[in-house]
Amino acid sequence: MPPSADPSVSVTLAEIARIAGVGRAAVSNWRRRHDSFPAPVGGTDTSPQFALSQVEEWLRRQGKLDEVGSRERLWPEFEALGDRDTMGRAIAAAGARLAREGAGHATDTTHAGDPPDTDATEGLPYDTGLSDAQRSLVERAVGLARKHGTRETFDFLLGRWLDTHVRQIGVTPRPLAALMAEVAELVRDGEAGDVGTVLDPACGTGGLLLAAARQWAGTVDAPPSGVPLELLGQDVDPTQAALAAVRIVLAGHSPERETDWKVDVRAGNTLRADPHPDVRADVVLCNPPFNERDWGYEELATDARWTYGLPPRTEPELAWTQHALSRLAPGGTAVLLLPPGVASRRAGRRVRAGLLRSGVLRAVVALPPGSAPPHSVALHLWVLRAPSGGGTDAGAGVLLVDAADVQPEPSGKTQRTGRAAIDWPLLRRRVVSAVQVIQAVQVGDEDGNRSADHAVVPVIDLLDDEVDLTPARHVPKRGTSANLGLRRSWNRFGTLLQELRNLTATLSALELGDEEPVGQGTVTVGDLLRAGAVTMRAGQQPADGAVRTGDAPDDAVPMLTVADVLAGGRPSGWLPAREASAGETAGTLTVTVPEEVVVVGAYRAFGAWVDTGAPTVLGSQLFALRVDPTLLDPWFLAGCLRAPANARQAGTHASASSRIDVRRLQVLRLPLDEQRRHGEAFRRLTAFERSLREAGTIGGELVDGLTDGIAAGRLPGNRA
Repeated sequence: MPPSADPSVSVTLAEIARIAGVGRAAVSNWRRRHDSFPAPVGGTDTSPQFALSQVEEWLRRQGKLDEVGSRERLWPEFEALGDRDTMGRAIAAAGARLAREGAGHATDTTHAGDPPDTDATEGLPYDTGLSDAQRSLVERAVGLARKHGTRETFDFLLGRWLDTHVRQIGVTPRPLAALMAEVAELVRDGEAGDVGTVLDPACGTGGLLLAAARQWAGTVDAPPSGVPLELLGQDVDPTQAALAAVRIVLAGHSPERETDWKVDVRAGNTLRADPHPDVRADVVLCNPPFNERDWGYEELATDARWTYGLPPRTEPELAWTQHALSRLAPGGTAVLLLPPGVASRRAGRRVRAGLLRSGVLRAVVALPPGSAPPHSVALHLWVLRAPSGGGTDAGAGVLLVDAADVQPEPSGKTQRTGRAAIDWPLLRRRVVSAVQVIQAVQVGDEDGNRSADHAVVPVIDLLDDEVDLTPARHVPKRGTSANLGLRRSWNRFGTLLQELRNLTATLSALELGDEEPVGQGTVTVGDLLRAGAVTMRAGQQPADGAVRTGDAPDDAVPMLTVADVLAGGRPSGWLPAREASAGETAGTLTVTVPEEVVVVGAYRAFGAWVDTGAPTVLGSQLFALRVDPTLLDPWFLAGCLRAPANARQAGTHASASSRIDVRRLQVLRLPLDEQRRHGEAFRRLTAFERSLREAGTIGGELVDGLTDGIAAGRLPGNRA
C-alpha cells in the first residue's frame, strides 16, 4: 500500500471512481448517503474537487479501497507535478529503475536516493534533476510496480501522461504501427527474419519501434524470431526519447525470458545533427512532424542526403523522406506516414520525379481519415526501398492503393471525438493484399495491374507536369465497398424516414390558431434576469493552446464555438476536465450544466437549445441561461428564444457580423403547466429538425454514390 498522498493533491469525482474501481454514479451516491464523505476543497458545484489524502482515508475506513485503484491513486500526484516535462522525467526515472531491476541490477533499493546518472548495462537515463519530493514519488511508483506489475504500471503512467498532453504529442496508433511494420516486411528483399537493425528517426515515445519488435524479434506478447535485433531511435524532445528508451526495454522483460534486442534511443535534432549519422538500417519506420517550416533549409542546402533533389523550404516531409533513404542499407525498406499534400504539392514535384526515376518509391497508400493524428486528414503511407548493389529499380511500376474509403466498424463504434472508429482488420486486409503484388509486377504487365482498390502505374505515366501521386487520381472506384456503403446509407435513411413519419403524425396534429390569444403577452430575457427566473453567463475564449483536438480522455469536456455551430454543431475541440473545472473556478471559462439553455449571440449562426450533453465549454458569442425550474421550463425557453422573429428584432443589423442582444429576446408569458406543454412540443420539433437534417445529409450521399456508380457503367445488365 503506497503512503498517503500529498494533502495538496486534489481529485475529481471521475478520478475517485477510478481509484475505488466503481462507476461515477456510485461515488455520487456515496456523497448523498454518507455525511462523513470529504467536503470539496475546490472546483465548482458541477465539478467539485476533493483532497486525495482525505478521499483515501475515507475509502479505507469504509473498506472501499479496491486494489484495482492502486495505480489510479498514484496518477493524481504525478499530474500535480505540473509541467509536461517534469511529469515525463519522473515517469522515465521510475521506468529506468524498474528496467534495471528487471535486468538483475540495483535490486537493493537502499541507495535509491542517490542513483547514478546512467545505467551502463542498458544505457538508460536516470534523471538526477528531480526534487526530493519527486524522487519520493518515483520510489512509490517503483514499489507499486513490484506489486502490481512492472510493464502494467509503467504503461499506465505513460498512457495517462499521453492522454493529458495529447495536443502536444502525436502518437501513432498501435494498429497503424503494426501495419507499417508488416508492409515493410512485405516489400523488403530477403526472407522474413533477416532484419537486424530498425531505425525511427522521429520516434516520439517509441510506438513504431515497439511495432518493429513485435514484427521481427517478439515480445512477451509474441514469440521471438530468434534473430538479434537492434532498435535505434531519436527524437528532438529529450523527455520523449527517455520515455521511449525505457518503454522499449521494459517491453522486452518477461518473467520467463528476455527478448534478444538492443535498444539505443538518443535525443537530438535528426535533420540538423543526426545522433545516428553512420547507421545503415534494414528498415526505417517513421511518422515525422508535419508542416515544420523551420527544418534547416538554409544550413542544409548542400547536404549530401538530398540525392533526389533539394527539398523546398515548404516541403519538410520530403527532407525526412530522403533522410530515411540515406540511412537504409542496400535493399532496405522505409515506410513513412505523411500528409496527403506531399503527393501533389507543386513545390515538391522535382523531388517526387527524382524518387520515381530512381525506382526507390515503391508504393503510396491512402488511409481513411481518423487513422492517426491529425484525424480529419486522410494520411498517406509512402513505401521506399533502397537500391540493391548500387543499381536502380526504375523499371518497376509504382503501386498506388486507395484505402481511404474503408468503412467504419460494423458495430458502429465511435471514438471519443464522435468520429466513427476505423475498421482496422478490413484496412489491413485491403492494404496487405495490394502490397503483395509489388514484387511480381513489371511495367509491361499493365493488364491486370489495376483492381477495385489499387493500381500499379508505370513510372512514365506519372512523370507529367504535376507528378501527382495521389492514389485516388489513378485508382478506379471500388464497387464492392461502394455498394456496402450504399446499403448502410439506405438502412439509416429508412430508419430516419420512420422517425420522421412518427414525428410528422404528432406535429401535424397540432392545430395553430389564426390569431394570437388576447392578453397573453411576452417578457424579455432582460426582464427574466431582473426577476431572478434566469441567470446568464457569457462564453469566453480560452487561453492559447488550452483547447485540444483529436482523441480525448473519458472525462474530457468538449469546447463549442460559433464556427462549430456553423459547421453543424459538433464540438471540434476539448479541454481536460481538471483544466475546465479550474478555469470555471477562476472565472476564465464558462462551462454548462445539464438542462441549461445555450444561445448563440451571432446572427449568422443564431440558435437556442437545451444542452442535454453538458458539461460543455462555451466560446465567445455563446451564452448559457440557467432557469429556476419552479418558474420556467428550459425546453419552453429554448423554443421561444430560437424563433426566427426573435433574431430579427433582437439583432443589431449593423453589418454582416451582426450580433444578437440576448437580453432583448422575447418569451411568452405562460403558467408553468402551459410552459411544459409547449416545451414538449418544442422538444419534438427539435427531434424532427435533427432527423430531417440527417436525412438530408444521407440523402445527398446516396445521390452522389448512385451518380458515380451509374456514370461508371455499373448498372445491372450492362454489357461491354
